Amino acid sequence: MENTNYWQIPQPSAEDHQNLPNKVKILRERLIDIARRYPNAKLASSLAVEDMLITDLIAKLKLPIIIFTLETRKLHTETLALIPKIKEVYDIDIELYTPNQEEADQYEKDFGKFAFYESVELRKKCCYIRKIEPLNRALSDTDAWLTGQRREQSVTREQLEFEEQDTTHHIAKFNPIFDWTEHEVWAYIQENQVPFNQPYLKGYPSIGCEPCTRPVRKGEDIRAGRWWWESKDSKECGLHQN
Repeated sequence: MENTNYWQIPQPSAEDHQNLPNKVKILRERLIDIARRYPNAKLASSLAVEDMLITDLIAKLKLPIIIFTLETRKLHTETLALIPKIKEVYDIDIELYTPNQEEADQYEKDFGKFAFYESVELRKKCCYIRKIEPLNRALSDTDAWLTGQRREQSVTREQLEFEEQDTTHHIAKFNPIFDWTEHEVWAYIQENQVPFNQPYLKGYPSIGCEPCTRPVRKGEDIRAGRWWWESKDSKECGLHQN
C-alpha cells in the first residue's frame, strides 16, 4: 500500500540486525529442546510472519514438529496462496483444519452471514465454529503446541511467558518468540528471505479472517485492524485463553 497514512513493514535498525544472531541462537535452542521433550509437538501457524519465522527454523533444523493452520473458510486469498509456497520453498506439508460445514452453515442461517459484527458474543460464536473447534481437533493427538505470540502484540499478551500449561487441552504450550520485537521479526524475515503473507504490503500488520481484518493507520496499535469494531481489551478469539 503506497498510502503513507497506513502501517508499513518496519525497517529494522542496524542494532536489530546486530542482535539477531543471539536471538536466533536462543530460539534454536528453545525449538530443539521442545522437540526433544515433546515428540508430538505441533506449531499452530496463522501464516503470520512470526509463524513463518518459526517455520523457517523448524525446516532448517529438520525438527519433527508438525505445522498446521486453521483454514476458517474466511481467509484472504493471499493467505491461502502462502500454503503451496511453503511446500515449494521448504518441502513441508501444512496440515489444514477446517470448520464443520454444517455448523458454519447453521450459524449463518440462524444469525446472518455477517452476524459477528453485531456483538462480541456472536463474533466469538463464529470464532468457536471456525477456529476453536478445529483447534481442538488439531491438538487432540499432541502433547505440546507452539504459537507465534509475542508480548509486544497487544495488551492481552503483555504477561506472556515462554512456557505455559494449557489447562483446556491438558498439554504444554510454548511461545518461543514471546520476547521478540516486531523489528527483530522483520529483520529475520529480510535476512533469510522468508516468504510472507502479501497483505503486509497493504497496511495489514495483523492478518486474520478477511471480513474481520482491516488495514491499520500509522500510529495505531498493530492489532487495531483485528475486530476493529470491538474494545481493544476483548480482541482475542479464544484460541489462547485457558
